[in-house]
Amino acid sequence: MRQIVCDTETTGLEPADGHRIIEIGAVEVVNRRPTGRTYHQYLQPDRQIDQGAIEVHGITNEFLVDKPRFADVVEEFLAFFDGAELIIHNAPFDVGFFNAELARLGPQWGRIDERCSILDTLTMARQMHPGQRNTLDALCKRYAIDNSHRDMHGALLDSEILAEVYLAMTGGQVSLSLAGEDDGAQGSGAAGIRRLPADRPRLAVMSASKAEQDAHAAYLKGLGVESAW
Repeated sequence: MRQIVCDTETTGLEPADGHRIIEIGAVEVVNRRPTGRTYHQYLQPDRQIDQGAIEVHGITNEFLVDKPRFADVVEEFLAFFDGAELIIHNAPFDVGFFNAELARLGPQWGRIDERCSILDTLTMARQMHPGQRNTLDALCKRYAIDNSHRDMHGALLDSEILAEVYLAMTGGQVSLSLAGEDDGAQGSGAAGIRRLPADRPRLAVMSASKAEQDAHAAYLKGLGVESAW
């Protein structure tokens, strides 16, 4: 399974108000193993960034002056994302911005949720931990993931942290040693596993006697339960 853990930073909160993506960060995971492949891009939004947004991510209009526009990178972006399952925290926000950017370029580009399946880790966390805080920082604390280097939001950094959170939420092991791997190259999931020899003694199978079956049936009848025998 190919998954892309991703995040965006934007000029504001609502694509319907003309707000734009200014940073995309993504981490590739295949069969629960981070591959080392990432996608990271800053974008020129052709509009001012809300002051409240700057206070969250620290990206300024001046920093983005010489950055490419989404139209300049859309093919590269889709080549990395196409066909994967996207893992996103609060997915409706990011998916809405991706779709708005694609729509600006024309209907031929479609929608990101037509090209990819979407998994929302915020929805998952709310189901697993109802009534608790489920921000990315709260999940890091809950799953003992170090995010001390995260003093501001950043799309690539948040994607890397979210990948660790997602793997912890869904089992805690990055990979399992299964068929096809060398016997001496077992992963953490295979530690301590020992195969029994083929010529091991077989265990004896003992059946209940007729008297034992009758006694059991009489006991169940007293409880008002019909015997399965």
